[in-house]
Parts: sequence; C-alpha cells; structure tokens
Amino acid sequence: MPPASTLTSTSTSTSASTRTTNPTTTTNVPEQQPEFITYSTTPSGAHKGKTHYIIVGAGIIGVCIAFYLTRHPKFDPKKHHITILEGKRVAGGASGKAGGLLALWAFPQQIVPLSFQLHQDLANEFDGESEWGYRRLTTISVEGDISDSRLEMIERQRMSRNPNDDMRKSLKMNRQHINNSNDNSNNNNNSTTSIGNNNNNSNGNGNDSSISQVDVMSKPMSRATTIKKNSIEIESNNSNSTDKSSSHLPKNLGWINDKVINDWNQLGNESTTAQVHPYQFTTFILNQCIQTGCVELVIAKIDDIIIDEETGHCNGVIYHPSSAKAENDGTNTERFELYGDKVIMSIGPWTSKILPDCPISGLRAHSIIIQPENVEEISPYAVFTELKLNQNKFVSPEIYARKDEVYVCGEGDSSVLIPETTDDVEVVTEKCEELFNNVSKLSDKLKNGKVLKRQACYLPVLDIPSSSGPLIGETNVDNLYLASGHSCWGINNAPATGLLMSELLLDGEATSCDISALNPSLYFDASLIYDDEDDIDEDEDDIDEEERDRRNGGNASNGGNGDSGGSYTSGRASEDEYEDSYDEEDDE
Repeated sequence: MPPASTLTSTSTSTSASTRTTNPTTTTNVPEQQPEFITYSTTPSGAHKGKTHYIIVGAGIIGVCIAFYLTRHPKFDPKKHHITILEGKRVAGGASGKAGGLLALWAFPQQIVPLSFQLHQDLANEFDGESEWGYRRLTTISVEGDISDSRLEMIERQRMSRNPNDDMRKSLKMNRQHINNSNDNSNNNNNSTTSIGNNNNNSNGNGNDSSISQVDVMSKPMSRATTIKKNSIEIESNNSNSTDKSSSHLPKNLGWINDKVINDWNQLGNESTTAQVHPYQFTTFILNQCIQTGCVELVIAKIDDIIIDEETGHCNGVIYHPSSAKAENDGTNTERFELYGDKVIMSIGPWTSKILPDCPISGLRAHSIIIQPENVEEISPYAVFTELKLNQNKFVSPEIYARKDEVYVCGEGDSSVLIPETTDDVEVVTEKCEELFNNVSKLSDKLKNGKVLKRQACYLPVLDIPSSSGPLIGETNVDNLYLASGHSCWGINNAPATGLLMSELLLDGEATSCDISALNPSLYFDASLIYDDEDDIDEDEDDIDEEERDRRNGGNASNGGNGDSGGSYTSGRASEDEYEDSYDEEDDE
C-alpha cells in the first residue's frame, strides 16, 4: 500500500473594504482539510477476499452511505470492505459549499422525516453542536424594497428627524407599512409550524404534489418558493386560515433592517428547522468511517464502470490516480481496474458523465461567507428574501446565520457547463459582489462585516417533469447502484439516503421508508455506456423516440428494469472522453 498522504490546502479571507467591483472570474479556494483525512493513490488490496463495496464520490451522500454501511447489523469488518473513490478532494463541491438548512418541509416527503430525525440522532450521539454547528433555528421569508429610491427616502427621514418628530413619524411609518401589507397580502398572521401527516403525496411518481419541477429547475438554490408552497399547503390541510403578517420583524431579529421590509412570514420554528455546517459534518462522519479500519479513501478519477459482457452485471470500475502526488510523478496517466461486488455512484451533477442516459444535470450557484460585525448579536435565523431592486428587477438571496458567520447564497445558473474538476468551478466575482451588496442593504451588521469566502458549486438536479428526485437504489444493471439528484436538499436528506442504501445493499430492500418511486430504473437505462467507437457528442435528437418518452416519464409506471433485452457494452471509455472530476452530492 502506498504511504498515505494528507490533503492540504489554503484558505483566504478578504476585508469588505478591499472588495473589487470588476466582473472577474476566479476559482474556488479549497478548504483546509482536517489532518485525519488521509488518502491512498491506489487501493491497498485490503478488499481482496471480502465483499467489496466501491463508493464513487466522497461528498456527503457517499460518506453517509459508507457510514451507515459500517453500522448495519450485517456488516462485518472481517468480511466486508469499503473503498471510496474521490476525484479531487472530500466535500469539494456542494457538500462543502451549501448552506446546510434542515427542514421537515423539504422534499421528497418519503424520506424527509426520517432524515431530519437522523440528523438529530447524530447530533445527540456525537455532540453535533460542537462538531458541526448543529442547532435548531427559526426560518422566515421576507419581502422588502432595497431600491435606491426607498433607501434615499429612509436616509432623508433619518437626517431630517428631530426629537419632537420621532413619535409622530414612527406612527406614520407604521401605518404605511401596514397599508402596504394589506395591499400586498391575502394572508393572516398565523405562522406555520406544523408539518401535518407523514404522507408523501407522490401519486406513485416520486414527486411531492406541492412541488413543481419548474420551481426546482428555475430556482434550485433558492428554496423560498418551494418552502412557501409547502407551508401554505400544510396549513391548508389543518385549518381554513391563511397567512398574514405585519412588516414588524421578530424582536430578536434586530440585525435585519426593519425599515426596508414590507411583509414577512414565519415558515418554521425550532421544531421544524435546523442547520448544520455541511463541510464539518461530512468530514466528521468520514472520520468515523475511517476509524473503523474497513473504509479507505482513494483519490482517483473514475473513467468508466466495468460491465461483464456475459452476465450484464457491473463488477467494478476503471480509474486513474488523480492526487497531486500522482500528477507530480506521472502515474496519473495510468489506468487501473478495481473490482467489487457492488458499485455505488454518488457523484451528483457529474453522474451523466459516466452514465450518459441518466437525466441528472448540474446548476451552478454562488455563495459568500461573511464574518458579521458583532457576531454574537446575530440570532439563529434562516431568512428567505424577495427584494425589489427597481421596478423591473427582484432578487432572492438566502441568508443563514451560523454560530460564528453568516452564509449567503443566490439563485442557480444553468447556462454554465460542469468543468473538469471541482477545483475548476468558475466563481464570478461580480455575482458574489451582488450578493454582498444586496444583503448589505438589508443588514448593517453584514454591511460592516468581512467577506471570508466567495465560492460556487453545482447542484444535481433531476431533469424529469414527473419527479423531483432524488434517485436512490439499484439501476437496471445488476450490482450498480445510484444515489444522486438530491437538488437543493442533499444535506437535509443525506443521512436517510445513507441508511436506505445500507438496507438495499445488505438486506436487499429498503425497510425504513418506501422509496419505490425513487427507483433509478424507472427513469433511465444504466446499460447505455459509451464504447471507444461511440461518438461522445452524439446529438440528443438521435435518441430513440421511445427511449425519450420513457426518459420523460411517459412509461415510468411500468417500472422494472426497462428494456431487459437491451445490449450491454464492455464499459471501457476512451481516455479523452471522461476527463471530468467527479465529486459529491449536494445540497444546501
């Protein structure tokens, strides 16, 4: 076994006073990885003679699968071994750059309640509050006006105010706010905190009836629309009342400028929402896996899967070393075969690079980390916004207050293709500056703070109108499993995904939840893999019409393994075909 090497990286911070306004493009600054994250450049061979599970992707999904496998009653370290293949670095994608919101109203409802509880259980067992920032919090949505005209009016009022006018002007502003609320809302002041019954409302297709795929695709990183729909529907199932709120924010939310807020609604309280720091959670859980002695991390890019031509079963992967050490000594050009009994793909938006028929794509989202002024005064809130910039433009940044920082993210960008590696994800400085400028108008605490990070990542979105994802289970290729397409709820649903996958792998069926509607074989054919002679740039229009209909959900109800008579390829790709790095799932 080659000597283990410790992943190292650097991180930088930038003062708010030195921010540039030039529209430049950079790349992500890698996280400083914990010392316990060691890796091999090639597998150790410890898997030989044992049942071997190959997990591709060391993001939160892949790590949780490994974790719950090691905890399954049937898992025996003497008989089982797990190899995690990671193309670049642990949690280098969305798993390290998401907001970390946990909510009982997330989707799909088949697995959300289980995952929410598992997050709490893990926090109780491992002191999640200290280890990965776990805590319960309140979630609200706000509608505001941060246009220049509104801000100028507020400033004029502030400058012209004298002590004798304070009371009169305050009352006048209150009346204006209330009138605006009456004009713009048909809701009442009751906050939604109940989650109702644990029914999935999926109609058998894996899609929560209160969620439209349009919401997921158009605003994948912005959950506000989806959450508000869920909250309204949940409440309508329990009463005849509707939501109505005044513009006056909760008293403990003093770090938000009340003067620019027109309306707000509470979406959840500490019984229905929580948060984690995704990177800290992922690396901590990975450490638990490594300490078992039966899980090893190999920094290597997967080039293809190996399918036995006679049986049609998946029995391994083809990879090449991709660590810095391998690049330096030239071994990154060599390709190797790694055989295993089960192969689990958890590479998020990079899935279709290996399984070309899989309808999972990536959408880029930018985020920033702010060290606010007087961080101790930042109360635990998740804030979804709809902010007016001018007559024709609105923005919806999301704000998550953490214990020692504030995370802010923007909407998804589907116009940029996935790059070769997570380290190569382009970060558009202008988008990050826009995020900071917009939330600065909402909070002086943030305005006077320091921008610690500017970053971007890709979310794995399922491109099927009949399902919001994720896809969890065995594909129509025996021994090839998939856990991907979690959209903006990957962090939320990772523990449940890990537990369910462990049941599928060791029991042969998922027993904790009914996930039959999330079966990957309903939505694509995993046996369609590029051969050396295949044209990687084959046009989408060349796909068989019947196959396209099935892929779009037309025959999804037929279930099963699709066309079991389809031919299988050898699963060996050309060198130039898959030079992408495959990282982990997501979530925010």
